[in-house]
Amino acid sequence: MFAVDAKDLTKTFRSGWLGRRRKEALRGASLQVPSGAIFGLLGPNGAGKTTLLSILATLLLPDSGTATILGHDVVREAGAIRRRLNMASGNASFVWSLRPPEVLTFYGGLYGLWGRRLRRRVDELIEQCELGPHAKTEYNALSTGLKQRLALAKALLNDPEVLFLDEPTLGLDPDVSIRLRAQIAALRRERGTTIILTTHYMREAEELCDQIAFIKDGRILAQGTADELKRQIRIGDVIALRLDPVAPQGLAGLPGVLQSHARGEFMEYTVDALDKRLPEILRWLHEQGVLVRDCQVREPELEEVFVELAR
Repeated sequence: MFAVDAKDLTKTFRSGWLGRRRKEALRGASLQVPSGAIFGLLGPNGAGKTTLLSILATLLLPDSGTATILGHDVVREAGAIRRRLNMASGNASFVWSLRPPEVLTFYGGLYGLWGRRLRRRVDELIEQCELGPHAKTEYNALSTGLKQRLALAKALLNDPEVLFLDEPTLGLDPDVSIRLRAQIAALRRERGTTIILTTHYMREAEELCDQIAFIKDGRILAQGTADELKRQIRIGDVIALRLDPVAPQGLAGLPGVLQSHARGEFMEYTVDALDKRLPEILRWLHEQGVLVRDCQVREPELEEVFVELAR
């Protein structure tokens, strides 16, 4: 069963005099997210990521297309869905003078929690998100990382089955990002939460996500695991060689060598099929009397896939 199933979603925003300016935010976007998966949505600024999440979270109505969350239609059955999902933004903003427990108490009331149950849930989340030492600090005085943790705590108040995270580590220091990613992974591992997150960080997507979709100009261009996307784009494996002489003529023109460039002391050659091309290249170098001082092999980075798709 798919926790999220979206088909051909479109959304156009109109502005200006009589709505004459039109911005097509989504142009037939489709995706399917299995239950219990962490799903990454990557794309450049203005690609449609936040618009897509907002429709799935029942905050926006699509112009056309359909989407279901946990089997419920996001338009016709929005009330049934909202009790079972939540959303956190990397640019969350709460009332500046409220302290973390007060923020969570306010939103907990909106989710139908009250009395002892609400107090217990607030205490649990303050501890889970490591906000205890800052419980008496006003929101405006919290660091960016603490604000992000508070936004995540708010999004967990109703113990959601589906969680949308819009740029959850935006602007955070690396050590804070690592801890926040660990919390996200624990949600899936311990609770089976289905998570869809948008991010600009390739390492974050590769580390966390079971599947990844690339969106650009409102269209999903590719979807799959990180390895599947690398193969799909056919950007190839990279053979890094430290040679003497440094760049022998003719190597870049061998069959299966897609591109070459220098990186420090190494020449890097992108090839279509590593198992086939590496022996051929080493044999050719031996025949040419070229000395191989070092040989390294790596898979293409997810960022390289992103660059290719974003062109």
